[in-house]
Amino acid sequence: MHKAVRSLVVSLTAVALAAGTAGTAEAAAWSSSDKYASWSNGGYTVRNDVWGSGAGPQTIWANSYSNFGVYSDQPNTGGVKSYPHSAKNVGRKLSALRSVSSSFNVSRPGSGSYESTYDIWAENNAYEIMLWMNKQGAVGPIGTKQTTVTVGGHTWDVYQGSNGGNAVFSFLRTSNTDAGSVDVLAVLNWIKARGWFGDVTLGEVQFGFEITSSAGGMNFTANSYSVSSS
Repeated sequence: MHKAVRSLVVSLTAVALAAGTAGTAEAAAWSSSDKYASWSNGGYTVRNDVWGSGAGPQTIWANSYSNFGVYSDQPNTGGVKSYPHSAKNVGRKLSALRSVSSSFNVSRPGSGSYESTYDIWAENNAYEIMLWMNKQGAVGPIGTKQTTVTVGGHTWDVYQGSNGGNAVFSFLRTSNTDAGSVDVLAVLNWIKARGWFGDVTLGEVQFGFEITSSAGGMNFTANSYSVSSS
């Protein structure tokens, strides 16, 4: 092979490998490696949110609020390291809402420890409602199991507890899924009907990846995500 051609092939191969390693950050509308980087788009906020103790590097990218992801390299130690996500603020009481629904579609690694999850906040962050759509590796919810219920279009194992700062209700889907839709308001009204909270104000509906470990670097992608309310 001619030297110049060989050099071009080597260069192109290197670029392809780099792109494969770092996901699609290079071609995205926005990207950042800052721990608390955020980007506003379409009424949503996309955040890198690398908040855990002993966290490793993580680069977030987004083409829109609906299509985002990270290349995350988190060590094989316990504890959540990051929660890259997209968030939509609703800001209305449950009694004033007729519907709150969301859809998602993700591509995720087959190893590591993490979950693809909604993190929903109510009453000025006094209540945290997590909807785990899938989980991988050594991860588990806060609190103790209360029941198994079918609500909002899915069947969940429901856990109740506290992280020391706020009450946490965790709904773990009984089987993993990488795409679907959820009736968020139905879940919140179910919690209200049990007396666990009252007519709370719904704040942010967040969706992303709660990552405990992804050693060596792994790609997490939300192919699409959206929230609608009325």
